[in-house]
Amino acid sequence: MSQTKNSAGRKLVDAAAVQKRPLTRANEAMSPQVMSEEAFSCTHLQDAAYYSDDSTLVLHMDVRDGLKLLAEAGVRVNCVVTSPPFYGQRDYDVERQIGLESHPSAFISELADVFDATRKVLADNGSLWVNLGDTYWSGKGEHRSGETKQSARRFGIRPQDKKGDGGWCVPKQLLLIPHRLAIEMQDRGWLVRNDNVWVKPNPIPDQVRDRCSMSHEYVFHFAKERWYYFDKSAVGRTSESGSTLPPLDTWEVPPVRGQAGRHKARFSQELVRIPILTTTPPRGVVLDPFAGSGTSLVFARKHGFRAIGIDAKREYCDLMVRQLESVSETKIGSK
Repeated sequence: MSQTKNSAGRKLVDAAAVQKRPLTRANEAMSPQVMSEEAFSCTHLQDAAYYSDDSTLVLHMDVRDGLKLLAEAGVRVNCVVTSPPFYGQRDYDVERQIGLESHPSAFISELADVFDATRKVLADNGSLWVNLGDTYWSGKGEHRSGETKQSARRFGIRPQDKKGDGGWCVPKQLLLIPHRLAIEMQDRGWLVRNDNVWVKPNPIPDQVRDRCSMSHEYVFHFAKERWYYFDKSAVGRTSESGSTLPPLDTWEVPPVRGQAGRHKARFSQELVRIPILTTTPPRGVVLDPFAGSGTSLVFARKHGFRAIGIDAKREYCDLMVRQLESVSETKIGSK
């Protein structure tokens, strides 16, 4: 790169070369490093896994312990996509669970800490996708309605059923948790690329009289750096001129009805389609740190990617095994 000196003798970088740097970095991002097959199948990970094969690892442990293990093993993933526990919606009956903190600010801090821990295993040009719904502060105490949907979600007194603090937490207040998390992540150095809106056609209606019925959630797209891998060709839209446009930030996806096993909060494979296909290179690695029923892992497996799932509930790990085996010719041995 050519350089000149000013009157003070200081070196000046060639302006043309400086202008080339963004283009170079953008091109480099489209040729990301992918974790080797040998590293993915190393003994350290195999021994710690609840089950494993050449393309899938499932860790039965707390998400924080799982991410620490992956970081120590030198794991590098290309796409993190997950739907963490929503605030005050369910009691998963596991130690150190996230979602039942006494105040929503504590919940947001816990989640942001987890996603910060993914930094150590996420490739520099990787992406993090987070599906998160909102909730209202109630302050009414224990639920006593016989309405089916609410009964499925209620488990005694939730955090938001208790007396509020007069700030965020006052009766009928929408807590704005998804965007509060996004702002917290932004403050911690993450780039917020999109607040994609998941629109649910024909949702189960809220039994309310004085507001609109909720029919959407968010899927935030975060990046570590300005330049990251993103291939719109697999999911893009075709313009009138024949060029490929990126997908829209509004996704109409029907929610999953019924239960897989005893998991009540599954999400659709269609919901992870855009995140995984756009930000995972061929034979790349997808990580779901709150893997649940294994939706992200199953989708990744169907499309030739490798995947890692973490869940603290053994019952859900067993469910993942069954889900994965249903789309795999390779028998997976549980440990």
